[in-house]
Amino acid sequence: MSIKGLIKGLHHVTATVDGAQEDYDFYVKLLGQRLVKETVNFDNEKVYHFYYGNEIAVPSTIFTTFPYRGQGVRKGVIGTGQVTETIYSAPKGSMLFWKNRLQRHGVDVIEEQRFGESYLFFNDPSGLVIGILEDETDTREPVWLSDGITKNNALPGVHHVTFAVENLSETLPFLEAFGYEQIQSDGLYTRMEAGVGGAGNTIVVQDGSELPRGINGLGTVHHVAHRVASIEDSLKIKAFIEDEFGINVTEVKDRKYFQSIYFRIPGNVIFEVATEGPGFMVDETNEELGTSLKLPDWQEVRREQIEKNLTGFNR
Repeated sequence: MSIKGLIKGLHHVTATVDGAQEDYDFYVKLLGQRLVKETVNFDNEKVYHFYYGNEIAVPSTIFTTFPYRGQGVRKGVIGTGQVTETIYSAPKGSMLFWKNRLQRHGVDVIEEQRFGESYLFFNDPSGLVIGILEDETDTREPVWLSDGITKNNALPGVHHVTFAVENLSETLPFLEAFGYEQIQSDGLYTRMEAGVGGAGNTIVVQDGSELPRGINGLGTVHHVAHRVASIEDSLKIKAFIEDEFGINVTEVKDRKYFQSIYFRIPGNVIFEVATEGPGFMVDETNEELGTSLKLPDWQEVRREQIEKNLTGFNR
C-alpha cells in the first residue's frame, strides 16, 4: 500500500504563545497577516485560538496560536522533536523593506544563507523563531494588504517549516513514505516537498543531534498540519501509518473548519493531517472573517461564560 500523492503540502502551523494582545499586534499589525478566525481552544475554553492567513484563509497560508498567558504554562525550550522555525514567503525585492520595518519596531534581525537563498530570522514576542524568504514563484492570492504594506511586499503566507530531529536516518524514510520528496541538502538541512512543491508545500528537516530536546511551552510550536483533499484520504493515511510503522494515530477530531488526525512521527514531532474543507467561511463571509468570536455548536451554549473567561484584546 502507498499513500504517496495524498498529502498536498502544509495546512497550518500551531504554536503556544504568551499574551493575546502582543500576538495579535505582531502578526496582524507588524507582519500584515489577516486574523481570519477568532475562536477558542476546544480543550481549554479560557484560551483563544487565533488563525492568521491570507485574505481568504487558504490552507497552507495559515499560522495559528494559543495565547496561554495566566494559565500556568511554563516557558518552552526550542529543540529536537519540534518545529524550530516558521518561514514566510515574501515577494522578490522586498527583503530590505522587511528588514527596515522589523528594525523600526525594535525587532532584532539576523541574515542567513541557506540553499543559496537569503533569509531574515527574528523572534516574535513569545520567542518563536520566524523567518522571511523571497519567493517570486509564490502565487497564492489574494494577499492581505494592511497599513504600510502593499502587494509589492505583502507576505502571502507560510512558505515552509523547519523541524529538528535527533536521527535523520530514522525520520527521512518516514517522510518519504508519508509523501515528501527530498529536493536539496545544505549542511544540517534537508529540503523536502509534497504535491506541486514550492511555497506552502515544503518542509525542511534539521539534523538536531547537537540541539537540546524540545520542551513544549510558551514560545514553541506545538504541531504542524499537512493537508489532504478529504477525510477518506486521512483514514487511508491513518491505516498506512499504523500498519507500516506501528505508530498510534488518533481518531478523527472535528475542528469545525477541518477534520484532523494526530500522531508523532519518528523523531517525535507532532503531525496533524487536516482536510482542506469545509474551510473558514462556514460561519463567516469573506468580509466578516476574524471580526468576532466564533464557537462551534457544542460550545455555543456556553458562550456567555466563555466570553467572561477570556482576557480580551484590542484590534
